[in-house]
Amino acid sequence: MAFECEKGTESLRICSIESSKKRDNLALDSEKRKASYKVDAKGGILNSKCEELLTVNEVLPDCRSITELPPALISEILNCLEPKELGIVSCASTLLYRLASEHHVWKEFYCERWGQPILQAPFGAEHSDEKSWKQLFEEREFRSKTFMGRYTIDMLYGHTEDVRTVFVLSSKKLVFTSGYDQIVRMWDLEEGLSIASSPPLGCTIRAVAADSMLLVAGGTGGFIHCWKANDGNPHLFDLREPQNQNMEPEHDGPITCLALDVNRMYSGSWDMSIRVWDRSSLECLKVLIHSDWVWNLSPHDTTVASTAGSDLYVWDINSGSKLVIVNNAHAGYTYSLARSHTGKLLFTGGEDGAIHMFEIFGNARYHVRRVATWIPHLSAVYSLAFEFPWLVSASSDGKLSLIDVRKLLRTHRNSTLSNSSKAVNLVDNVEPPQRMLHGFGINLFAVDVGSNRIVCAGEEGVVRIWNFSQALEIEQRVQALRGLRLENRMRRRNRQLEMNGNGRRGDHSIFTEKKNQMDGDRNSWCNRRRMIWKVKA
Repeated sequence: MAFECEKGTESLRICSIESSKKRDNLALDSEKRKASYKVDAKGGILNSKCEELLTVNEVLPDCRSITELPPALISEILNCLEPKELGIVSCASTLLYRLASEHHVWKEFYCERWGQPILQAPFGAEHSDEKSWKQLFEEREFRSKTFMGRYTIDMLYGHTEDVRTVFVLSSKKLVFTSGYDQIVRMWDLEEGLSIASSPPLGCTIRAVAADSMLLVAGGTGGFIHCWKANDGNPHLFDLREPQNQNMEPEHDGPITCLALDVNRMYSGSWDMSIRVWDRSSLECLKVLIHSDWVWNLSPHDTTVASTAGSDLYVWDINSGSKLVIVNNAHAGYTYSLARSHTGKLLFTGGEDGAIHMFEIFGNARYHVRRVATWIPHLSAVYSLAFEFPWLVSASSDGKLSLIDVRKLLRTHRNSTLSNSSKAVNLVDNVEPPQRMLHGFGINLFAVDVGSNRIVCAGEEGVVRIWNFSQALEIEQRVQALRGLRLENRMRRRNRQLEMNGNGRRGDHSIFTEKKNQMDGDRNSWCNRRRMIWKVKA
C-alpha cells in the first residue's frame, strides 16, 4: 500500500518495447499457463507437439509504441503499476487514458485501503455502481489530506467522571463513550449533540464496540452488556431501555477491550484471557490464554492480534494456537493496538511513549518484524486509531499525534521490505509525526477516527471532536476556482487564436502596441532632454 513507488521506473520501462526479445518475454508471460509451450535460449516459443503454431513475431508484429499492443496485453502491463504510476501513464494518450480509467485495479486499490464503500459515505450518496472505482479512489484519497488543514473543536459535556473509551461508528455518524460514571452515552458525530444515555450499569465501563446490528459494553464487573439494533429507531439503539442481552460474567477480571466482526465477538480481560463468542447464540467458542493482563485486541479474518503485558501476540481463531509472539515490544506495558484494514500491519503504543509499526508476512508460517518507530510522546500511549493513511495516538501527556504512514505502506505488487536489512534502515530513517494536537495537559485515555473527524476523551470527562471537514470544503472551493481560472484562460487563448486566424488583431494586442509606442515616445523625449543638458554642460 504505497504511493511512493520504489519500482516505478522499472514498471514504466515496459512502455517502450525496443527489441523482439522483450516482446517475446511479454508474450511468454501471458502464455505461460499453456503447458505445451517451451522457451528457447533466445526467448522464442517452441512446441514439441505442433510445429505450425504462430511465433511471437507473428502474434506481435513490429510495433514501436505500447498503444500498438493488444488491449489485453496493455491491461496486464497496467496491472503492475501503482496508483501514481497509473495516473502518469494515463496522460500519455487517449487509449491509455481509457484503459487506465476503466481498469479493475482501482477496485483493488480502494478495497485494500478502506474496504468496501459505504452507502452513507460523506462524499455523496452515489455507490460504486454509479461512480467508477477510479472516481471513488480519487475522492477518498482527496479526503485523506484534510487532517493537515484547518479544524474546529466541538466539546461534548455530559460525563461526570473520567472517560475511558470512545468508539466512532462512521457509517451511522454516531459516537459512543463511557467511563467511570458507569453510563454509556450516544452522540451525534456531525452535530455534536447528545442522543441517548443508558442507566448506570453498576461498574466502570472500559470498552465499547458497535456496528450496525449490535452494541456491546464491558467493564470491571466482568459482564458484557449488549443492545440489539432496532429498525424503527433512527439512531439504531435505544439505550434508555434495559439491555436486550445481559451475558453471564465469564471473565474473572475487568474487561479491557471488545471487538466485533461478522460472526464473532471478542472480549479481553485482566484475567489474562481473550474469549471468542458466537454473535447469534452468545456462546463462548474459544479461550485464548495469555501470560499477563490483556490490554487490547484487534481481529481480522481468521486471526486476532492482542497485547498482554509488554508482549504482542497473533492468534489463530479456529485452532486457538499462537502464531507469533513478540516479546518485550515496549519497555513497560503495551497499552494500545491498532490494525490496518488488510490485517498485515500492526501498530502498538506503550508505557515508554513509543509507537511501533509491525508487518505480518508469510503464508504457511507467520512472521512479524518491526518496520518503523516513532517517539512523539513523553509518557504512556493509551490509545491508537488508524484510518488510511493516518495513525492517531492519544497519550497521558495530553497530546495527539498524527502520523502519515503512506510512505511506509506497500501493495502486494511491490516488495520494498524484502529483507531484514531494509527493515532496519526504515526503522532508523522514519519521519517525525506530521502534526501534533495539544493544549490539554491532562491524561487522554481514548481516541478514534472517522468521517474527517478525530474524537478523543480522557481524565477531564469532556469529549472533544476535532472537525476537519472545513479543510475539505476549503480545498474543494480552491480546486473549483482553479479549474474555473484554467477554463477562462483556455477560452481567451482560443478566442485570440481565432481572431489571429481571421487576419485581425485582438484588443489586447492593440492595447499592448499602443502602450509600447507611448513608452517609446516617453523614452525618446527623455533622451533628447538628456542630450540638451550635455550640450549646455
